[in-house]
Amino acid sequence: MPEPGKKPVSAFNKKPRSVEVATGSPAVFEAETERAGVKVRWQRAGSDISASDKYGLAAEGTRHTLTVRDVGSADQGSYAVIAGSSKVKFDLKVLEAGKAEPVPGPAPAPAEAPGAPGEALASATEVEGGSPTPEGSSSAAPDGPSVPDDPIGLFVMRPQDGEVTAGGSITFSARVAGASLLKPPVVKWFKGKWVDLSSKVGQHLQLHDSYDRTSKVYLFELHITDAQATFAGGYRCEVSTKDKFDSCNFNLTVHEAIGPGDVDLRSAFRRTSLAGGGRRISDGHEDAGTLDFSSLLRKSSFRTPRDSRLEAPAEEDVWEILRQAPPSEYERIAFQHGITDLRGMLKRLKGMRREEKKSTAFQKKLQPAYQVSKGHKIRLTVELADSDAEVKWLKNGQEIQMSGSKYIFESVGAKRMLTISQCSLADDAAYQCVVGSEKCSTELFVKEPPVLITCPLEDQLVMVGQRVEFECEVSEEGAQVKWLKDGVELTREETFKYRFKKDGQRHHLIINEATLEDAGRYALRTSGGQALAELIVQEKKLEVYQSIADLTVGSKDQAVFKCEVSDENVRGVWLKNGKELVPDSRIKVSHIGRVHRLTVDDVTPADEADYSFVPEGFACNLSAKLHFMEVKIDFVPRQEPPKIHLDCPGRVPDTIVVVAGNKLRLDVPISGDPAPTVIWQKTITKGNKVPAGPALDASGDSGASDEWVFDKKLLCETEGRVRVETTKDRSIFTVEGAEKEDEGVYVVTVKNPVGEDQVNLTVKVIDVPDAPAAPEISNVGEDSCTVRWEPPAYDGGQPVLGYILERKKKKSYRWMRLNFDLLRELSHEARCMIEGVVYEMRVYAVNAVGMSRPSPASQPFMPVGPPSEPSHLAVEDVSDTTVSLKWRPPERTGAGGLDGYSVEYCRDGCSEWVAALQGLTEHTSLLVKDLPTGARLLFRVRAHNVAGPGAPVTTKEPVTVQEILQRPRLQLPRHLRQTIQKKVGEPVNLLIPFQGKPRPQVTWTKEGQPLAGEEVSIRNSPTDTILFIRAAHLAHSGTYQVTLRIESMEDKAELVLQVVDKPSPPQDIRVIEAWGFNVALEWKPPQDDGNTELWGYTVQKADKKSMEWFTVLEHYRRTYCVVSELIIGNGYYFRVFSHNMVGPSDRAATTKEPVFIPRPGIMYESPNYKALDFSEAPSFTRPLVNRSVIAGYNATLCCAVRGSPKPKISWFKNGLDLGKDARFRMFSKQGVLTLEIRKPCPFDGGVYVCRATNLQGEAQCECRLEVRASAAMLPADIEVGTELGLSPHHQVPGRGSLWSLGLS
Repeated sequence: MPEPGKKPVSAFNKKPRSVEVATGSPAVFEAETERAGVKVRWQRAGSDISASDKYGLAAEGTRHTLTVRDVGSADQGSYAVIAGSSKVKFDLKVLEAGKAEPVPGPAPAPAEAPGAPGEALASATEVEGGSPTPEGSSSAAPDGPSVPDDPIGLFVMRPQDGEVTAGGSITFSARVAGASLLKPPVVKWFKGKWVDLSSKVGQHLQLHDSYDRTSKVYLFELHITDAQATFAGGYRCEVSTKDKFDSCNFNLTVHEAIGPGDVDLRSAFRRTSLAGGGRRISDGHEDAGTLDFSSLLRKSSFRTPRDSRLEAPAEEDVWEILRQAPPSEYERIAFQHGITDLRGMLKRLKGMRREEKKSTAFQKKLQPAYQVSKGHKIRLTVELADSDAEVKWLKNGQEIQMSGSKYIFESVGAKRMLTISQCSLADDAAYQCVVGSEKCSTELFVKEPPVLITCPLEDQLVMVGQRVEFECEVSEEGAQVKWLKDGVELTREETFKYRFKKDGQRHHLIINEATLEDAGRYALRTSGGQALAELIVQEKKLEVYQSIADLTVGSKDQAVFKCEVSDENVRGVWLKNGKELVPDSRIKVSHIGRVHRLTVDDVTPADEADYSFVPEGFACNLSAKLHFMEVKIDFVPRQEPPKIHLDCPGRVPDTIVVVAGNKLRLDVPISGDPAPTVIWQKTITKGNKVPAGPALDASGDSGASDEWVFDKKLLCETEGRVRVETTKDRSIFTVEGAEKEDEGVYVVTVKNPVGEDQVNLTVKVIDVPDAPAAPEISNVGEDSCTVRWEPPAYDGGQPVLGYILERKKKKSYRWMRLNFDLLRELSHEARCMIEGVVYEMRVYAVNAVGMSRPSPASQPFMPVGPPSEPSHLAVEDVSDTTVSLKWRPPERTGAGGLDGYSVEYCRDGCSEWVAALQGLTEHTSLLVKDLPTGARLLFRVRAHNVAGPGAPVTTKEPVTVQEILQRPRLQLPRHLRQTIQKKVGEPVNLLIPFQGKPRPQVTWTKEGQPLAGEEVSIRNSPTDTILFIRAAHLAHSGTYQVTLRIESMEDKAELVLQVVDKPSPPQDIRVIEAWGFNVALEWKPPQDDGNTELWGYTVQKADKKSMEWFTVLEHYRRTYCVVSELIIGNGYYFRVFSHNMVGPSDRAATTKEPVFIPRPGIMYESPNYKALDFSEAPSFTRPLVNRSVIAGYNATLCCAVRGSPKPKISWFKNGLDLGKDARFRMFSKQGVLTLEIRKPCPFDGGVYVCRATNLQGEAQCECRLEVRASAAMLPADIEVGTELGLSPHHQVPGRGSLWSLGLS
C-alpha cells in the first residue's frame, strides 16, 4: 500500500475495461504492466481467482490476460486486478442472448439518434448529469447515493463520464465511505496519466470536499467552469488512506457550440470507443478510442470564423518585427518575446541595416540574420551567378569542414546550401559564404527559452534531527540551477551538510539531519525566476494523539490502557501508583508503532490504582485510573426477588464517560430465582427527533412537566453495533464505536414473578470538537498578520483546551503547523511569512479527547509591507505662489508595487499638514500651486501601495514662498569659447545653459542683425537655449551673439561659427620652361579656399602613352615647381590639386598640351671590346630538399639554378611530366624555381624532379615529398625568400645574357 503523503503511482500501462457479453460467450480482460516479472493477482468480490475450468490465466512478458469461459448470470459482478500497490477494478455485465450487441467491438453510433442501443446502455451517464443543461452546465453525478457500495474498494460512488458544451460547466463527484476510517482520506484528481489537477486550480477548475457526519460519507467534487475543447480527455480520481488505495477513470467530452449557420462537419469523422455501448475508460490517455479529424477542417470555409484571440499564435519572426518597429518599441518587443541580450541584438540589427553593394558573384545573398530554436535545424541558402564556382563556408572566420551529420553541404544548380542540424548555443555565431574574393555574411541566433519554475518549493516545518528534502520542478531537463540559503549560495564544498540531486526536471536539496541553524529561507534560482520556501526547525516535542482513559471493570475482567503518540520510536515506562510495573503472566506491555498498550487480565481489587505512562526523553506523563466494580452476591432461598448487584445501590444515576469511537461495555451482575428477565431501555427527550425503532409505553411519565417529557426506547438487539447479551447471572450491554447518539440515561430493569429491580446508568460520550469556522485575517503587514476565529459550535462534551494554527501557500497542498503549544486565545499574530506570496490559514480545536477536523481555509491574503520613504527630496524652484519639488523613488517598494505619492505641506511651527493635491501622483516631481506669498512652509512626501502609506521624507529647512531675483548669467561651455568648425552639410546644434530668475528673455543675432530664414531655428527653455541648423552652408559662417536680459540686467556671449568646404582647383596652370630632363610649372591659387587655410598642393605627372598619374610633390606650398627626372623622348601631362583641412579639391588644374622631352644632338660612339663568351651549362646553386607537409594546405618546392642561355625548366613526379596538370603551378623568377601544389592529399606524395636544359647541357635535382593527414593547421604558403634563406644583399646581378642567383 502507498505510504501516507506520497503520490501513488500506477503499475499498469494498460488497464482492463468493463465489458458486456452475451450468455454463453467468453469474456476476456487484458492488463499490461510497466515492467515484466511483476506478480499480478485477479480477484472477484475480494477473493483471489486461480486457474480452473472456469477461469483461464495467462501471462506473457508485461501482458496479463483473464478469460472467463461460458459466461452466465452468476459471473456478473465486480472484478479487480492487483499489481504491487496498484489496484484496478472493472465490471462484467451479462446480457441475454437476444439483447446482446451483434458486434462486440466498438462501433460508431449517431450521437443524436433517439432510442439507440448506445443510449440505453449509457443511461446512467446521460441521466445523472452527462448531458448538458440548458444553462450550459452539467453535473457528473447526482447528490444522492444512487450507486451501490463498492465491495472491494473505498468508493461509495464513483465519478461518471460526462459531456458538456464548450463554455458550459460540469461537476464530477466521488463519495468515499468514512465509517471505518480514523483519518480523512487523501483524494487526488489527475488528467491523463500524470497531470495533477491540484496545481491547476484557478478560474476554470475548483476542487471541493465535505463530510456528512450523519451518513459518515466524504464527498469530493471536481468543478470545471467555462469548458474548452482542450479540457476533453481521460481523467482519474485516486483515493488513499493509511493502508488502502483505490482509483477510478472517467472521461470528459466537450462539444463545440454550433451556431445557426455553422455546419458541424466533424461529427461525421468522430468515432467513440464503447464496449457494447457501455462506459468508456481511457486509462489516462486523453484521446483513447477517439478518431477526430477536426484538425483537418480548421481552414474549411464552412466553419464560422473564431475569435483570433482564442487561436494559438503563429511563429513570429522577431528580427522582422525589430526591423519594422521604431526604436522606442524595442524594449517592449524584447520583453514580450523573451529576449535577454537586447543590446547584442540591436548591435547586429544595426549591421543588418547597412545597404550592400551589388555583387557580381551572388545572385541571391544570405539574409542578414536567421533565428532558430535550440535543438532544431536550419538551412542557409545562396544563389551564385556562376553555377561552377566553388564556395567556402566560414564560421566566425574559420572554414567549416565536413564532419559527421552536423554540417551538410548541398549543391543544386547555382544554389549552395549549408544545413546545420541539432542547433546548440555553440552554433550562435557569424557565418560567411566566400566565392573567390567576394563574400556574404549573416548572423545565426539560437534561441534558448528561459528555464521556468513549474512546481515551486514548499514551506516545511521539521523537528531537530529529522530529514529535510526540498523539491522543485523546472521547465527544462538538466537545467543549471542555484540553491541559496538566506541569499547566500550553497556550494558543492558544503556537501557534508547539504546534498544536491537532479532527477530529470526535478531538483532536490536534502538535509539529512536538521539543526536549529538550518532554519531560514531557501531559494532555487534559474534563468527565468526563482522559488522561495521557509524552513522552520523546532525542538523535538512529543504530541499525544490519544491519551489513556479511566476504566471501570468488574472482577475477572480484562483492563486495557492504550495511548498513541506522534513518534513511533519513542519508548516508555508504565507506572502503578508511581512505581514501575513489571510485566508478568497477568500484566502485559506492548508497543506497536505509535501505540503503547498495557493489558491487565483477571482484574482483582488490588489492581485498582492510578496508572501512568511516561515516555522516555520527554517531560510528559499520561495518567488514568482503574476503578474496580465490586459485585455483591447475597445467597437467598428460592423464590428470590431479582436484584441488580452494583456499587450504586441508591437510585442516583452514575455517569459513565466513554470516548467516541471506543467500545462501551456495561456488565451488570444480576440474581434472582427464577431467573429474571432483563430489559434495557434508553430514555430520550420527547421533543427531540426519536430514532426509528420499537418503544415502550411511557404512561408512567405523563405527569411530568412539558419541559421534561421522556420516552423510552427498548434495546433488544443481540447482534450489531448496539447489542444486549444476557446470561443467568449477568447482563452485558455493548456499544461498538460509541457515537454522540449513544449518550443518555439507560434504564436496566430485571423482573421475575417474585418482583423487580431497576437501576439508571448515565452514559456520556465525549468526542473531539467540531471544526471551527473559517478564520478571519486582519492587520496584514510585510511578513505578519493577525488571525481571529470563533470557538467551535460543539466542544465534544469536554472544554476546549486550545487551538492549533496552520498555514500554506495558496497554490500548495502542504499545510505547515505554526504552534506546538496550544493557543488559549481566539487570535494569534502569525509571523515569518514571505512578502508577495499568497497564503491561507486554518485552525484546529483541541480538547482532552483530541484534535478536531480543520476549519475551512481562510480567504487568501498576501503579506505586503508599505514602501520606504522617498529619497533626495529637494526644492527645484520657488516663485511667489508656487514651489517645485522633486524626489527619487523609495529604495524598497515591496511586493505591493507602488501606487503613487502624496505631497503635503504645513506652516513652520504648525503641526497641521495640508494635502498639496487630491489623490496620488505617479511622477517624482510636482509643482505646488496657490501658496501664500511669503509663507514659510515645510513639505513632505509619502509613497503609497496596497499596504498603505510609507514613512514620509520632509524638507530639512522651511521654504519661503517668494520669487528670488537672480542675475542673468550665460554658462558658455568650454568647447564653444573657441571657433566652432563644421563641414558643409553637417548639422549644427549649439546648447548654452543659463541662469536667471524670473525667466530671462533670450535674443540671438548674427553680425549685429537678427536671425532670419527657416534654416536657422532657436529653441528656448527655462534653463537653456539652443541654436540649431539642420544642414550647414558657407553662408552660415560668422559671429553669433546671444543676449540674456532680465529687466535692466543682461549678459552677452559671442560664438564664432566657421563652415568649411573643399577648395576649388588651382587656376591658370602653365609650363614655363622645359630643359634636359626637367620641366618648370607655374599656377595661381584657387579662387575659393573653402573658408579655411590651404594646406598646400599636390603635383602629379602622367606619361602620354599610359596616362597613369604619379605623384611628384605632396603638401607643396609654393605656386611654382620644377619636375625632374623625366624620360627623354616621352610626352607628359601635369595636374595640380589644392588641399585644406577638409581634403583635396574635387577637380585638378591640368595642362592642356603634353610637354615633350627632346633628345640631345651629341652622338656617342661606343668603344670596341673583345666579345666574351658567357655561355654556361645549367647548374643548381640550391637543390630541392625533402619535405613533409599536411594534407589540405598548399605546399611549395623551391630550388635555384643558373645557366646561359636561360635554361628550359621541367618538373616531374615519379617520372610523369607535371606541365599539363592544373593542380600544379610553376614559377621562375631571377633563377628561383618554385612548384606550388594546391591542397595536396596523401596521393600527392612521392619523388619530385626539377630538370634544367639549354644548349650547353642539362642538370636536374630531386626530393621526396611526404603528405601527412592531420587536422593541425600549418601555413598555407611558404615565401620563397624564407624557404631559401635569401635577402636582397645575397642577389648577384647578371652580366650580359647570363642570369644567375648567388646563394650564401
